[in-house]
Amino acid sequence: MEGGVPEADISAFRECLSLSWKNPYVLRLAFSAGIGGLLFGYDTGVISGALLYIRDDFKEVDRKTWLQEAIVSMALAGAIIGAAIGGWMNDRFGRRISIITADTLFFIGAAIMAAATSPAILIVGRVFVGLGVGMASMASPLYISEASPTRVRGALVSLNSFLITGGQFLSYLINLAFTKAPGTWRWMLGVAAAPAIIQVVLMFSLPESPRWLFRKGREEEGKAILRKIYSADEVEAEIDALKESVAMEMKDAESSEKISIIKLLKTTSVRRGLYAGVGLQIFQQFVGINTVMYYSPAIVQLAGFASNRTALLLSLITAGLNAFGSILSIYFIDKTGRKKLALISLCGVVLSLALLTATFRETETHSPMISQAETLSFNNTCPSFSTAVNPQAWDCMKCLKSSPQCGFCASESNKLLPGACLISSDTTKNQCGNGHRAWYTRGCPSKTGWVALIGLALYIISFSPGMGTVPWVVNSEIYPLRYRGVCGGIASTAVWVSNLIVSQSFLSMTEAIGTAWTFMVFGIVAVIAIFFVLIFVPETMGVPMEEVEKMLEERAVQFKFWEKEKRNDYQKT
Repeated sequence: MEGGVPEADISAFRECLSLSWKNPYVLRLAFSAGIGGLLFGYDTGVISGALLYIRDDFKEVDRKTWLQEAIVSMALAGAIIGAAIGGWMNDRFGRRISIITADTLFFIGAAIMAAATSPAILIVGRVFVGLGVGMASMASPLYISEASPTRVRGALVSLNSFLITGGQFLSYLINLAFTKAPGTWRWMLGVAAAPAIIQVVLMFSLPESPRWLFRKGREEEGKAILRKIYSADEVEAEIDALKESVAMEMKDAESSEKISIIKLLKTTSVRRGLYAGVGLQIFQQFVGINTVMYYSPAIVQLAGFASNRTALLLSLITAGLNAFGSILSIYFIDKTGRKKLALISLCGVVLSLALLTATFRETETHSPMISQAETLSFNNTCPSFSTAVNPQAWDCMKCLKSSPQCGFCASESNKLLPGACLISSDTTKNQCGNGHRAWYTRGCPSKTGWVALIGLALYIISFSPGMGTVPWVVNSEIYPLRYRGVCGGIASTAVWVSNLIVSQSFLSMTEAIGTAWTFMVFGIVAVIAIFFVLIFVPETMGVPMEEVEKMLEERAVQFKFWEKEKRNDYQKT
């Protein structure tokens, strides 16, 4: 799942760099809270590599696709609950306590997963981690936003998003580091407890959000913190501005208690804003991004790269590109515009998914044949092959699809030559490896597998700067102030639920219709998303909030891009 990046331009980053020398206290606040984003990203990435080794240790997981999907997606189910509880906790107990609670849950989850003796216990640990991720995904950026100087707020909050993608990249490095260690996946999942402990220690030494303190009537504590954050010539103005802002916020909160879903849908600008905002969040997930992040090593294996270590190494490239794309988005979001950036991103996603569809279709229809002589030489033939009516017509793909208990042992001289269809077990895998052959249980050897890697890389570099960012930015700009909290909550829930649906169904879809057609389905969704963005999503770059509301009231269809001249006029006023 991808994080949002608020507005931040190059000048903000330069000032942020200058601030690190003038007032390192502010950066300490931001980095300490940003560890929550790192944990969020780490969990997203680490399970993709750990799952390869969990399958080796728990054979029922290897044979039951729904168990693999449950291990991945139960963290998302926990995140939905964690986000809901986190919203209440943030208001009741403060941002700092919420972050510490999230870390505690994450630590408990990591410890349970590292010590798991069965898939059921592993799933329990995933739920705890999900609860922590859901809380942290709300509390960390909120704390940074409220404890940052106004002029560099966007840059510092965007640090949280960069740490999410950085956490994903780190998870692949950690996965790679522990491939040879005893316990492999237990270390991969358990090491996440370390940054959670570090953040707890750091947060105990940091103050509460000044905005929350002002809301709770603890103004003197809030003022003391603001005096550490702002320079002497700025602090009084900020204190006055915060007082006024909190007073308005409290007034809006009183009126928002009367808001109902019916009232939201009856308000034209809010209804159309929800269509655009929630629609973007749903399409963000349904074009398949988190299948790539959760299952990228498995996808690499489906492309014909058998080794777990090789799959992790190649998946590291996708994680690195994702982190690089999040940096690009910070620059382009205020240069290109939200709508144009989303459309450019989706066009790249469609092209990359078409390439993946073609590559996997080629792999599925031109896999190496099965040699009866090679198969019989191992004395542990796959039962389905033994009873086949026409075994001469069998190829590697048919062998793997015939039963989860079957695997393919490639020819010793050339992986693309006829190989053996055998019972999938550790004994068979070792026998195959002793003959210097490659053992396949997910995908088949292919001469075009490298093209799938290009497709994955193109997908990430297309998605990350645009659809990875634009939905979050648009949702922060498109709703009237009095409805922003409620509508933002609806949009966030839509993300987690959509993420859960896609993650829970991906492996089942690849088994039911094949990897190629699964990517084609994502491609069709991306094409629909292009038309959706063209028709329903307005351009909000540089447009004041009241003008966005007016724009939505006047037009149900948003074919028209917001004129650059008008944006410049608004920016001057």
